[in-house]
Amino acid sequence: MGKKMRSAVFLGPKEVEVQLTNIPEPQENQVRIKLEGCGVCSSNLPVFEGRPWFNYPIEAGSPGHEGWGMVDALGKGVKDLSLGDRVAALSFHAYAEYDIANADCVVSLPDSLKGKPFPGEPLGCSINIFKRSDIKEGQTIAILGIGFLGALLADMAAKEGARVIAISKRESSLLTAKNMGATETILMDDHYRIIEQVKSLTGGEFCDRVIEATGKQWPVDLAGELTKIRGKLIIAGYHQDGMRQVNMQLWNWRGLDVINAHERDEKIYMQGIKEAIRAIEQGRLNPFPLFTHIYPLEQICQALDAAERRDDGFIKALVKL
Repeated sequence: MGKKMRSAVFLGPKEVEVQLTNIPEPQENQVRIKLEGCGVCSSNLPVFEGRPWFNYPIEAGSPGHEGWGMVDALGKGVKDLSLGDRVAALSFHAYAEYDIANADCVVSLPDSLKGKPFPGEPLGCSINIFKRSDIKEGQTIAILGIGFLGALLADMAAKEGARVIAISKRESSLLTAKNMGATETILMDDHYRIIEQVKSLTGGEFCDRVIEATGKQWPVDLAGELTKIRGKLIIAGYHQDGMRQVNMQLWNWRGLDVINAHERDEKIYMQGIKEAIRAIEQGRLNPFPLFTHIYPLEQICQALDAAERRDDGFIKALVKL
C-alpha cells in the first residue's frame, strides 16, 4: 500500500475532503517535496464552484500549484538539488503533504527567506507581467483589480518611479494599493465616472499602460477606454468563464498594443520565480503583508470560500501543511 499522506480531494462543487492517499515516488529527473504550504489561486475557483467541463473527483492534491517546502526525495539523474533544500516549485498537486515536480521546475530558496511563505508561481507571474508591461519612470499606469497580483504590480510600478492609479471594487483593497505606492485610487463602481476621473487626472491623455487584473468582461471594456493613443493594454487577469468581446473600433482608433501577459513556457516561469527572489532580497518586491488569510489543509473549503467572497481586508489566502 505504501506510506500515506493527507491530500485535498475535490469531490464536486463546493465539496472538498481531506483523504489519506499514497505518498508519490519521484521518477527520473524529478524530486519529491514535503510541502510547507500552497497559495490559493483564483484559477482554482472554477474547480471549487463547478463547471460543466470538470469531471469529479479531481486528482488528489489538484489544482494546487503554488507550493513550497523541503526536498525529501530525489529521482535518478537529479544533480543540482539536495535532500533538505528549501524550494519553491511548479507542481500541480500541492494541496497535499507531498508533491512531485520536475527538477528543472524547482528553485532553491535562500536563507533570507527562511521561515517565510513563498508561493513561487504567482510571484513569478507578477515579475513576468511587470516585464511584459514595459513600465518606466514617469509613466502613468492604471491597474484594474487590486488583489494579490494587482497589489504586487502597484508595488513594483511605484518603485520604478511610475504614477500608479489603482482601481478596485473594494475600499480595503484601495487602501492596500495606497500602502503599496499607488498615487491615486478610484472605486470601481461606475464606468463613465471612472473614465472621466482618469481623463481629468491625466489632462485628457489617459494612461501609458493599463493592466487589467480582474479576469472579468467589464474591466476589459473599461481598460481599453483608459489607455492612451499608442499605449499598452496588458491583460493580466485570468479569463476563464467564457468568451470575451472587445471594442476593436476603439483599439484600432487608439492604435493600442494589447499584450496577453500570461506565460505558458516553463522556462519563463522559472526565470520569473528566480527574479522574484532577487527582487524581494533587494527590496523591490514585498509580498508578505499581502498574505492576509492562512488556513490548515483541513479548512481548505474555508480558504476557497474566502478567495471567492473577497471580504474587506482579503488579499491572498495560503493553505499551510
